Amino acid sequence: MWTHLQLLPALESGEETLIGGQAVMEGVMMRAPHSYCIAVRRADGSVVYETKPLAKVSEKYPIFKLPMLRGLGTLGQAMSLGIKSLQFSANIAMEDEAKAEAALKAAKTGSSVTMLAMNALAPGAVCSAPAAGSSGSGSSKPFSNAMMAGQLILSLGFFVVAYKLVPLWIATWFAKLWPVLEGRIAFNLVDGIIRILIFLCFLTAMSRMKDIRRVFEYHGGEHRVVFNYESGKPVDVPTAQSFPTFHPRCGTSFLITVMLISMVVYTLLPFDGFAAKFASRIVLLPVIAGLSYEIIRFAAKRKEGVLMQLLATPGLRLQRITTQPPDDQQTDIAIKALAGAMEEEQRQGGQLVIA
Repeated sequence: MWTHLQLLPALESGEETLIGGQAVMEGVMMRAPHSYCIAVRRADGSVVYETKPLAKVSEKYPIFKLPMLRGLGTLGQAMSLGIKSLQFSANIAMEDEAKAEAALKAAKTGSSVTMLAMNALAPGAVCSAPAAGSSGSGSSKPFSNAMMAGQLILSLGFFVVAYKLVPLWIATWFAKLWPVLEGRIAFNLVDGIIRILIFLCFLTAMSRMKDIRRVFEYHGGEHRVVFNYESGKPVDVPTAQSFPTFHPRCGTSFLITVMLISMVVYTLLPFDGFAAKFASRIVLLPVIAGLSYEIIRFAAKRKEGVLMQLLATPGLRLQRITTQPPDDQQTDIAIKALAGAMEEEQRQGGQLVIA
């Protein structure tokens, strides 16, 4: 679950006015402007849903309509919904695991009873008691809010250490070895490159894990279905499978944009001490996130512009790691989640917007 939380920003869409979604464990969450639907496939092939209305944060709190703040509100709601969706899918996975363990225990108990019966029928048989703990009952403890909070705190701690403290420490060490790197431009360029390299190494390592690769396949399915919907063509598995898995509104693209913009912002800060630099990197996180959102929003309105191409290209290339081609069942789950979100959106009286 910790790895899924670390990858959460790269798996979700942060735009509040369009159809978007996020991959979860064995499923997909799709959201419309005023609703969302999570569809998760159980181990037995059945599908479990959670469909609910979801007000836009800017409608609940008008202050988040303002520039810079609207990005923070949208991203905050996206993260909150993403965590909730992961928690839902994790609970389904734990229930399936508990059922599998119970079935295995029942099978072992049944085999023991059969052997006891056969021994009883044999001449001179000696009966023995079944081993302790061989009952067929199973239990499943839900992934509680407290457990999720603990995982989230651990994830935030990892983020601060891996992407703020470590790059800054390495860049400071390099600057001591090569004084030419002490200048703000050179220093923050090195700091930013190290941060991006750590991010790339982390994504590559995670992509080699079987369960994470499954999530990346659902991520690809989510992108294909969003593309299918935005094209105006009938949304079905064969049509969706014809679209690419790389989408410009992916959270992966946003993360790369944040890392690039942070390099520029840090260069403008008049801090030279290690402690001041480290503190500023944490304090300015909301500012950089809001600024990145505004730049992407501006560039998106000029889809053919050079700025949009410069911002989109690194993220699209990075999605070669964070998205993988889905099979038909995975794409079907994304379609089911989209259908649920659209139905709830219509019940809410919302108007679906196509990019």
